[in-house]
Amino acid sequence: MSVEEHRKLLSEINVDVDRHAKMMNMGLESYKAQFMSQKNRPEGMKYFDWFMSEIQGQRIAEINELRKQKKPAVGAFCIFVPEEIIVGAGGACFGLCGGSPATIADAETELPRNICPLIKSAHGFKLQRTCAYTQSSDFIYGETTCEAKKKTWEILNKHHPVHVMNIPHMKRDKDLKMWKEEIVEFKKHIEEVTGKKLSLEEMLEGTRIINEKRKALLRLDSLRGLNPEVMPITGKDALFVTQMGFLDDPKRYTQKVNELCDELEKRVEDKISVFEKDTPRLMILGTPIAPPNWKLHTAVESSGGAIINEESCIGHRYYKDNVDIDNIKNEDDLMEELMKRYSAVDCACFTPNTPRIDKILKMYKDRQADGVIYYTLSFCHTYNVESFLVTEALEAAGIPCLVIESDYSPEDAGQIKTRVEAFLESISFKKKANKLKSKS
Repeated sequence: MSVEEHRKLLSEINVDVDRHAKMMNMGLESYKAQFMSQKNRPEGMKYFDWFMSEIQGQRIAEINELRKQKKPAVGAFCIFVPEEIIVGAGGACFGLCGGSPATIADAETELPRNICPLIKSAHGFKLQRTCAYTQSSDFIYGETTCEAKKKTWEILNKHHPVHVMNIPHMKRDKDLKMWKEEIVEFKKHIEEVTGKKLSLEEMLEGTRIINEKRKALLRLDSLRGLNPEVMPITGKDALFVTQMGFLDDPKRYTQKVNELCDELEKRVEDKISVFEKDTPRLMILGTPIAPPNWKLHTAVESSGGAIINEESCIGHRYYKDNVDIDNIKNEDDLMEELMKRYSAVDCACFTPNTPRIDKILKMYKDRQADGVIYYTLSFCHTYNVESFLVTEALEAAGIPCLVIESDYSPEDAGQIKTRVEAFLESISFKKKANKLKSKS
């Protein structure tokens, strides 16, 4: 097993190797049971199966090889991190572990119980020293998108260096000006880590690389969701591919996603679908779904439904916008375009956030979906509160919606599956009724 082969490296970066190995064994077995048992998977998924086997092995070795070359390694929990600058410096930007319940008890020795499980899980991974990505990072990128995160950074900084970027909660001119200054400051911090000044061309190259990655993901999103008659890949596989985009080398990842998309295009052309005709097609809205939290997708797709999109940070919100570099003449121009791209993210931390609702209604129509599930993590107040406005708009548009609030524990998996089954049954009944009505 690859993790075993990298024990020496894991020890050197101060990972609790034995505990880490037990968790990885459990994670790999869970992945095999939930993903590799699916029928008619695309051949292109073999790369991502391999990556899963090396997720805390070879990839960790690659990141630490970069660090030896004085390239920056930055861990993050949020898509506001300007990864173009990190990649431009030749470094690696990656998501940190934060989707498991196994570390939450440790986190609650320092954090209150009633904050979101993602924050607690991530904090617990650091306390346990069981995330090789956290242990490999020069610093953790923190941001101010919610109250719990803001205060957690102060505590986490006692265990690991944290650089906090102040993300405004409104998008007025003065807020955007401040945001641009924060990006400039982030670039200076990267230069402090590397001891080398970043050139405009290096940052432009980093931007090109990340733009291509987002384009590949948008292509995957279109292929899985915009062909109502053919769904060439399961929602669970597509989610996993998206999740790995926050860990893998961006150039290699982009190539593999595009290879997968080539195969999916052929499947669409040949009408090869992994779901039966008339399977209810659902969009997932809300909070990010970090690995190994695959509970909702497993519940839906083992109950006769198909997930065709995730309107979340690990999903469409991440790749819907690119940085316009066509008319960049100097560094200030680039910082301005980076600010424009990041301020287009419709995170629920903003007020007002009406563009998100307009986007959801359009996405639903474009994909000819049959319903949506609004999914939030417990105590994620921004997305929880915003759900009222979103579901109000969905109801007005006549869109079926199921609201699910959950955490990382397995205890509610059965209850979620029961609710999903009832929701899918109501959608199927409605579709049949509409068909009969159209014939009469």
